[in-house]
Amino acid sequence: MADNVISVLTYKSVETILKTGGTQSWALERNRARNCKYAVVCRNARTREAEGPEPHGTAFMVGKIKDVVPSTETEGRWLILFSEYAFVDWPDEWEGRNPVAYWTTDDYKGRNFDALEFHPMPALCAPGDQPMTIADAKRTLSRSLGVSADAIEIVIRA
Repeated sequence: MADNVISVLTYKSVETILKTGGTQSWALERNRARNCKYAVVCRNARTREAEGPEPHGTAFMVGKIKDVVPSTETEGRWLILFSEYAFVDWPDEWEGRNPVAYWTTDDYKGRNFDALEFHPMPALCAPGDQPMTIADAKRTLSRSLGVSADAIEIVIRA
């Protein structure tokens, strides 16, 4: 049986995606995206901000979807969190104008998702790397809870 796939066209680099925990700032149907097993990440090279070297339309990463939570960058948009990722080099995988598309694994003729070498996503914040700010904590909690950061109050008693 085929698995559901969401495909996105992004200018963001591998490093940005790994640092963020997935790919974000998408206008999408959250429940439909959460029901996908995989996210295929394709390069948008037709922008001045392109962060990666891949040719336009090339799929360069496949992520196993862990969750879909509010974006940390853009209000009202979504972050597709990955539990694992694999690097791919699949040229000409993008078609259409909308930067978000839904498919199944059967639509990817000749691509075997089960054979990909998946790696666990890096920890989003390793202890001691950076001091956490109140704003950071509110953003992290808002993603986890699916509420606006403005709805979170943090009280510190010293």
